[in-house]
Amino acid sequence: MTVKTNQYSEWNKLMINGSWRDGASEKICTVTNPYNDEVLTTFNYANRDDINEAYEKAEEAQKEWAKISPYEKIALLERAAQIVQDRKEELVELLVAETGSSQIKASVEVDCCVADIKLAATFPLMMGGEIRPSAIPGKENRVYHNPAGVVGAITPWNWPMHLSMRVVAPAIATGNGIVLKPDHQTPISGGLVIAQIFEEAGLPKGILNVTVADLEEIGDQFVEHPIPSIISFTGSTAAGRHVGSLAVKNVKKPALELGGNNAFIVLDDADVDQAVAAATFGKFFHSGQICLAINRIIVDRKLYDSFTEKFIAAAKKVKVGDPFESDTIIGPMINRKQVDRALKFVEQSEREGAKVVHRGSVNGNVMEPIILTDVTNDMTIAQNEAFAPVACIIPVDSEEEAIQVANGSPFGLSGAVFSGSLDRGINVAHQIRTGMIHVNDQSVNVEANVPFGGEKLSGIGRYCGEWAFEEFTTVKWISVQKEARQFPFS
Repeated sequence: MTVKTNQYSEWNKLMINGSWRDGASEKICTVTNPYNDEVLTTFNYANRDDINEAYEKAEEAQKEWAKISPYEKIALLERAAQIVQDRKEELVELLVAETGSSQIKASVEVDCCVADIKLAATFPLMMGGEIRPSAIPGKENRVYHNPAGVVGAITPWNWPMHLSMRVVAPAIATGNGIVLKPDHQTPISGGLVIAQIFEEAGLPKGILNVTVADLEEIGDQFVEHPIPSIISFTGSTAAGRHVGSLAVKNVKKPALELGGNNAFIVLDDADVDQAVAAATFGKFFHSGQICLAINRIIVDRKLYDSFTEKFIAAAKKVKVGDPFESDTIIGPMINRKQVDRALKFVEQSEREGAKVVHRGSVNGNVMEPIILTDVTNDMTIAQNEAFAPVACIIPVDSEEEAIQVANGSPFGLSGAVFSGSLDRGINVAHQIRTGMIHVNDQSVNVEANVPFGGEKLSGIGRYCGEWAFEEFTTVKWISVQKEARQFPFS
C-alpha cells in the first residue's frame, strides 16, 4: 500500500479563533513523508502576531467556557472521542504518512487518544469544591478547583497525536483555553486534525488554537507571553530546561515530560524467552523513537550469553521497511539527522570498547537494528538516549549491581524488571529512581488512568488520570465567617 500524498495538501491552514487561515509569516513549513521524502503539504508559519492573537482569543473565550455546564462539556468530549473512534482508519493512515509510524504503533496511538478524551470527560464533574472545618468558631473553609486559565502547549513529533491530546483533552475538560504548538515536522497529526475533531464536536471558537511556528522567527515568545498560566512541554531535556526556566522566570507553572534513559533489568532467575520477547518490543517499537523505549538492557551475567543470542535472533526477524505494509515494525526515522546521531553514538561506543554483534543496514531514513554488547554504563550509548533501533546490552554480576547501573543515569522516566519472583521484581522496582517501572513487562506502557511522568532530568509533573486534573487546575480557598468573630484586639 502506498500513501496518496496529495490527500494531505488541504492541511494548509492554521486554526486561530475558530477560523482556518494562513499563517502571517513569510516562511513556509514543508511537511514530508519521512519514508519517501514526498511532500504532504506546505503552508505559511505563524508569526509573533498570530501567536499573540491566539493567546488573546483563548483568554477571551475561556472566560465563557468556564461557565458552561459540566454536562455540556462532558457531552462535547464524548462526541470528540466518538469522532476519533469513527475516523480511526483515516487517522492511522495519517500517522503512518506523516510520522513513519508502523500500522500497529499508529493504531495504538489513536486508541490512546480515545482513552484520554474519555478519561477527561470525567473531569467536569470534579470541578466543584469541598468544605473543611476551621479552628475559628463560626467559620467554614471552602476549597474550590478552578480552571488555570490558558495553557500553552508545545508537543513533539514522535507520538504527536497522543502527546497533544493528553494536554488538549484535560485542559478543555477543566475549563481552560489552549494554544497548541505542535512540532513543525508533524503539524497535521500533532495539532491541525485535533482542532478539526474538536471543531466538529462543537467546541466554541477560540478555546483551542493551533499555531505552527519557526523558532528562529518567534524566539521565546510562545513561552514568555503574559497570558498563559501553564506551559506544557514534551521533548528533549535540553529544550525542556530552557522552557522550564523561562516559565518559572515568568511565574508560570511548567509541566515537563522530558528525555529518558530507560533500563530493562534481567535478573538471574528471569524467564529468558519472555524477557527477550519484551525487550524486542520495548526496544524496536516505533523504531525506538519513544521516550519510554528501552535504552539500556542490563542482564545478569549468568543469563547474558543466552539472552544475547536469543535477542539477536529476535531482532533479525523484525520486519523493517515501508510503514504502509501491515507487518512492518520498524519504519523510517523522522529525519536523517536522527539517523546520523544514532550512528555517531554507535561509532563512539565502539571506540570505547563496545562490540557490535549485529549491524543492520541503513537506507535513507530507515535503520535496521544495531546491537552492541560488552557495554559499560559509562559508554556513550549507555549515557545517551539513542531514540533509534540501537540496543546496548550491559552485563552485571548481581542484583545490587543491576540496581546501581540502572540508577547510574541522570534520567528517570520508565523502566522494567524481569524476575521469576514477583516479590523480588517488585522489590527491585521500588529501588529504581524512576517515575514509571514495570515488572515482567517492557517499558513502553501508557494507560489513561495512571500517572505518566518522570523523576530527575526526565521531567516535572504528571499527565493522565486525576494527576492531569491537578496539573490543569488551580485551587482557591474561600473562608466564610458565619457569625461575629472575637478578635484579640480591635
